[in-house]
Amino acid sequence: MNFLATPIRRKFLFFSLYLSEGAPIGFIWLALPTRLRAGGVEIVDITWLTAILVLPWTFKFMWAPLIDLLRGPSWTLRHWIVAAQLVMGVSLLPLIWLEPISRFHVMAALLFVHTFAAATQDVAIDALCISSTSVSERGQYNGWMQAGMLVGRAIMGGGALVMARSIGDTAVIALLVLITTFSILLVIVSRASDEVTEEPSGARRFREVWGSIKEACAHRNMWLGLSFAMTGGAAFKSLEVIYGPFLVDRGYDKAVIGWFSAGPMIIAMMVGSLVGGWLADRAGHRISVMSALVYITLSITGLAFSDLMLGAGPHLLVLLAVTAFGIGLFTASSYALFMDITRPAITATEFSAFMGATNGCEPWSSYAIGALIKSQGYPFAMLAMCSASLVALPLLAKMKLGRKRTESSEWQ
Repeated sequence: MNFLATPIRRKFLFFSLYLSEGAPIGFIWLALPTRLRAGGVEIVDITWLTAILVLPWTFKFMWAPLIDLLRGPSWTLRHWIVAAQLVMGVSLLPLIWLEPISRFHVMAALLFVHTFAAATQDVAIDALCISSTSVSERGQYNGWMQAGMLVGRAIMGGGALVMARSIGDTAVIALLVLITTFSILLVIVSRASDEVTEEPSGARRFREVWGSIKEACAHRNMWLGLSFAMTGGAAFKSLEVIYGPFLVDRGYDKAVIGWFSAGPMIIAMMVGSLVGGWLADRAGHRISVMSALVYITLSITGLAFSDLMLGAGPHLLVLLAVTAFGIGLFTASSYALFMDITRPAITATEFSAFMGATNGCEPWSSYAIGALIKSQGYPFAMLAMCSASLVALPLLAKMKLGRKRTESSEWQ
């Protein structure tokens, strides 16, 4: 009997897997830097650590082909996920007794191993989702995955700072290890088909994967997808970087900003992800991505003009929350679209390339909006980044999407 034989249980599996990813992300990029700074660690050392830990997520496409190559009935995507998650948990375990300030570089090495395993697990999870779902349901699955990631970030990000006051740092790390590894059991009992039914020889598998990579590189969908991923999210990715400083400059207290970020912003994105996934599977992934992007640019345009004409006030928080809902809509529908144009033989490789390009949108857009704010102010900078996102819309129209499959791969 397969415990995950129903759609809602399968969605819970992917929700849980992304929860296991999101919890360490929240801890490493929010709770840990706060704890280190409070302990007297220099800002330059903290930023060095976070920069190093971003690298596996940025360059995961470089080893993603190994997941496509080393894949068969005896070593499936589920095996990749379980192995990666075990490494994630084991690498975090020493943090329970390790003193993070005096043993800073030991901690950094452990966390680098963790993030490498986490990025590898992410590749395998996304490949499993593509292989075991139909086009008509991928929006919903991506919505559930994003919701899981956001819940994990909230629990072990801002939540870890709150819990540490009452249960202590050691208990917080133990909880982090538990959340990071609990979904292993669900993966083991899922028995999800990843569409590899025979054990190919190494040479044959290499030829299949390499051939699919060459075909993908020769097809315009690959380049349209990469170009859109690099530009489409410019409006909101740049906003995510500067909205904290923006609110500080408008007179908001840091505590209020923290509460708003951990509460309304996260909740709005989570609801947007679930709604966006549901709508995408009904309206179509392309039209949903286009609509979500227009929605985001309109809400950020409203934020810019509101700031220009009205100045500081609660309306800024309202418009930011409205934008956060749109970010959830866009994320769920765009990830489903990228899955649609990913080739089955290289799900890990090609989808990782799209995700790498998505991550690549953040540095250039962050740099650009910072330069524009310095010279022109917040409203103009926001409007300029909205224009950059809208320029990417024609790329979506040119993509060739396959016909819908009405049945998903079998979950045995």
